[in-house]
Amino acid sequence: MAARTRPMTDGAPLRLIVTFALPLMAGNMFQQLYIMVDSMVVGKGLGVDALAAVGATDWVNWMMIGLLQGLAQGFTIPVAQAFGARDHEELRSVVGSSAILAVICSLVLLLIGQAAAGPLLLLMRTPADILPSSLVYMRLIYLGIPVVLIYNLLAGILRALGDGKTPLYAMIVASLINIALDLVFVLVFHWGIAGAAVATLLAQICSSVYCFVQLRRIDVLHLQRKHFQPERNRMLRLLAMGAPMAGQNVLIAVGGMIIQMVVNGFGVLFIAGFTASNKLYGLLEIAATSFGYAMVTYVGQNLGARNFPRIRRGVRAAVLSALVIASVIAVLMIVFGRFLVGLFVSGTLEDVERTIAVAYEYLTVMSICLPVLYLLHVYRSSLQGLGNTILPMVSGIAELAVRTLCGITLPLLLGEQGVYVAEVLAWAGAVLILIPSYYTVLRKLACSGNPFQSDN
Repeated sequence: MAARTRPMTDGAPLRLIVTFALPLMAGNMFQQLYIMVDSMVVGKGLGVDALAAVGATDWVNWMMIGLLQGLAQGFTIPVAQAFGARDHEELRSVVGSSAILAVICSLVLLLIGQAAAGPLLLLMRTPADILPSSLVYMRLIYLGIPVVLIYNLLAGILRALGDGKTPLYAMIVASLINIALDLVFVLVFHWGIAGAAVATLLAQICSSVYCFVQLRRIDVLHLQRKHFQPERNRMLRLLAMGAPMAGQNVLIAVGGMIIQMVVNGFGVLFIAGFTASNKLYGLLEIAATSFGYAMVTYVGQNLGARNFPRIRRGVRAAVLSALVIASVIAVLMIVFGRFLVGLFVSGTLEDVERTIAVAYEYLTVMSICLPVLYLLHVYRSSLQGLGNTILPMVSGIAELAVRTLCGITLPLLLGEQGVYVAEVLAWAGAVLILIPSYYTVLRKLACSGNPFQSDN
């Protein structure tokens, strides 16, 4: 099915945002499905130590993925703005310049990632008995850096043009391939956690190819050689959008890595429980990230159209919807969470009970505070759609500061529970910056009347 563009500058805001977000939620569901299957296959098929080895790499991997996603999302904000302004020539030039930057950045980050993998795991005090397995998994995952950046750029361009369905189909393809290869590589070929990493890499390649094929079918994106000519101001503008978003994600990941260092000090069983709960974290925020992508597109397109009242109506509608959805998901996780985390764990009865207790307690704390996380995603993405990526990065600094301070001090006062509380307090620290920042930036842009001015 060919990719389709959809302007979000006309029609009921809530209907547009929700119908745009729904395919993204479904895509995220499939993504979380294969992440969960990865962990289930590793945890059930290879044991608690293998699950802990994969879990020890979570934040390090997330740091790189967040960096790649941030760059790609920043590069596609001008795409949404140009599309909303109906400037198709600028749209094509932005896409061409983004492709050049993506290739350069991915190769540089591939080299950095491979060089830094070992030192990062040592820095995080990864236990010696799982360090070799963690390093193998991490190096294999990092081989996919160019693929991940290209996929996120292609999917981001499609979303910026109002097409939320093609990334869904790409994720379905990737999920099914990953699940099948997981079972074959780990349980049949007995490749261990390396098999899980290879399965993920091959699935990412397939999703990237699918998005590329569909993108070529969009009329307004028939690029010519001239659109790939690097133009200094445009390239700098793209980097000015992407770098702060990448930096914001890296800051969040650094805070997570500090927490992981604290977690690693509690032993393998606590690491395994913490990992099992983190694998469900994606389900907790599944609608939040989808609303976030929808708001970047919605706000960006309407900024290009200079329709500020419409931006306000859309953000209000998104906030209310996000809070309702967060509450529903929280209840479901509290009711079914113990069963879900049990799907990731195998071993002796004592080890399983200890691991599940850790995982469910952490999951409950996050679920109760989930509305805060949803507010974070809506307001941060709305700010990014307005072309301001600096203030969201400032919120990332706040997350880092709160997560680090609380992650180090609260376990001394509360024990293991201090780790759980540190995470939700970090969300709150970011929200306290994002909400007033959104209203301030929107008011300034509305007064200036310039759709492409930001406070960067």
